[in-house]
Amino acid sequence: MRTEPYGAWESPISPELVVQGARRLGELRVDGAGLWWLEQRPDEGGRTAIVRRDPDGTVADVTPEEANVRTRVHEYGGGAYAVDDGTCWYTEFEDQRIHRLDPGGAPRPITPEPSEPAALRYADLTPTADRRHLLCVRERHHGPAATDVVNELVAVPADGQGAPTRLAGGHDFVAAPRPSPDGRHLAWVGWDHPSMPWDETTLWVARLEGTAVSRPAAVAGGHGSGESVILPTWAPDGALHFMSDRSGWWNLHRVEDPDAAADRQPQNLAPVADDLALPPWQFGQTPAAFLDDGRIAVVRIEDAVERPALLDPAAGTVTPLPVAHTVCRSLATDGRRLWYVGASPRLFEEIVEVDVAASTCEPRSVHRSRDLPVDPDWLPEPESVWLPTGDGERTQAFVYPPTSPTHRGPEGERPPAIVTSHGGPTGHSPPSLSLSTAFWTSRGFAVADVNYRGSTGFGRAYRDALKGRWGLADVDDCASSARFLAERGDADPTRLAIRGGSASGYTTLCALTFTDTFAAGASHFGVADPALLAEETHKFESRYLDGLIAPFPERRDVYDARSPLQHAGQASCPIILLQGLEDLVVPPSQAEAMVAALAERGIPHAYVAFPDEQHGFRKAENQIAALEAELSFYLQVFGLEHPPDLPRVSLRGA
Repeated sequence: MRTEPYGAWESPISPELVVQGARRLGELRVDGAGLWWLEQRPDEGGRTAIVRRDPDGTVADVTPEEANVRTRVHEYGGGAYAVDDGTCWYTEFEDQRIHRLDPGGAPRPITPEPSEPAALRYADLTPTADRRHLLCVRERHHGPAATDVVNELVAVPADGQGAPTRLAGGHDFVAAPRPSPDGRHLAWVGWDHPSMPWDETTLWVARLEGTAVSRPAAVAGGHGSGESVILPTWAPDGALHFMSDRSGWWNLHRVEDPDAAADRQPQNLAPVADDLALPPWQFGQTPAAFLDDGRIAVVRIEDAVERPALLDPAAGTVTPLPVAHTVCRSLATDGRRLWYVGASPRLFEEIVEVDVAASTCEPRSVHRSRDLPVDPDWLPEPESVWLPTGDGERTQAFVYPPTSPTHRGPEGERPPAIVTSHGGPTGHSPPSLSLSTAFWTSRGFAVADVNYRGSTGFGRAYRDALKGRWGLADVDDCASSARFLAERGDADPTRLAIRGGSASGYTTLCALTFTDTFAAGASHFGVADPALLAEETHKFESRYLDGLIAPFPERRDVYDARSPLQHAGQASCPIILLQGLEDLVVPPSQAEAMVAALAERGIPHAYVAFPDEQHGFRKAENQIAALEAELSFYLQVFGLEHPPDLPRVSLRGA
């Protein structure tokens, strides 16, 4: 065991290893005897492929190598493919048109070519029972502004013979068009500015005859209800199910008769003080999987830990399955077996099969996103902590200590620490294996991953605790987490850093501007000025900040008061900014303005721009370059030895 300064340990977890083969799995579908899913591949330019596993275990790509299955609806996408009897339909990223792919055939577009590229976008693809149509969300772009976008439900002829038919609209946003098993009813969700779908929505049910929708009725939620109703789905017996947080937690509710649903009180099938759903940032989520024995598979989230569970409507219970996974997404079933995407602190994402009809319910991995490329001794074990905040509340974090089987720090020395947090800000970070985290801990950094107030997986009250307080409560929670580590001896109080991307990039820049807790920070495509974000961002999030900060532009003074860009002169430590130049969620003008302000004030900074990236870095070479730049930045700022083979990022103003 070698003794070396914390932060300068040699590690086998290189940037290339972090990115290499790190494929994301999602959107599981069962079709006949086959299991289908999406696989995002950084090593193939960030494209997403449709993959199928046959009963004999054979795994093969369905889409050709030039295909990229990804929709830009809401910019976050999701629900970009559907499959029925071997035929699949998918949204091609390049043109945003729906393509049909029959067994043994070649893909062909079935939606009209718009007058402007990508002006017509499709998501949440769902075939009707007779396979004659695809029901989906269409997003029409008439110009570059958020006000130039119209969202509506349409029926697309499944064979491409004919134009799409508009089914429903009337809201600023619509989602989750779900036909009943007998094809006679349609359920969907709608909501309006300034609400987000986790704030307040309306669940609608209507008669469906071909492409004619009639007698729409609001079943749950509604304007002024303060209720988030999301993710409708139909049981095989024709009963409508959906998630509602009317109890303070997203629980599964049921209405028996769709024709009388508007007149009946939905039944909470198992009242539990845990969320059973994730926030619908993306389309295509599967909130429940109906088993042949009457039980329903769900995801139970307790303090940000996600576990598959079986809901028994007769008993009103939700029982977690005996599995080691702490991340659970994308449920699918054939009635007897359950599949989901799972991960844990020791396992990368994998597709797991559970025979829920068996007494043991033993999980079995049927496909892994990648094998573990290092000895498990290099992986940190997360510790869940609840800690006090500066304003007398509590927040939750997962702490990952410096971990190496070959190195230790000098006696009496404390490690540098990096505080990180999730984006959104409406979301959460579960404890899971991340080579991005192990990249830092294996070099002698401590990492605290903070689920600040406003995170999901802790109920509605915790989620709403960020209302009007973005840039305040989240910053307090991250700064409190850093001080917590220092006070209990797990971090050097003079070498505390904070990093974040997107929404947590704003948290990062606020912490570096308005507190003196940190000595360095890294913002990945982060918000530098919330007013600029409110003015420039895309439709889905164009009024998001009304709830998180204040109504805009009426209370621009509040935005200016919380703007790192407007107060860049208060930044007291070096900052590195990393930005994709094709980003429409957080436009590059944000980072460029922040860089200009830092340069004008003589504050040490580095700026790394990627011309071919959007919101989030998808290409492997750019992910590697971003990690190398950030490591180089910390080594320079903390005065640690800089390896000669590590590209040195230019630190201006130093």
